[in-house]
Amino acid sequence: MGRLGPTEILLILAVVLLLFGGKKIPELMSGIGKGVKSFKDGMKSDDENPTPPGNTPAK
Repeated sequence: MGRLGPTEILLILAVVLLLFGGKKIPELMSGIGKGVKSFKDGMKSDDENPTPPGNTPAK
């Protein structure tokens, strides 16, 4: 239990294809990619400008 085999992966891909259709999947993947990129950029900027413990950034 807990592991996905090739059959399960194909079944999941078929369900996604049925739900979103062939034209929507590239748009969906593009949106996910942009979200991951912005998340990584945000994490990188937090590493460069850390706030000291106990201090909260001003809004």
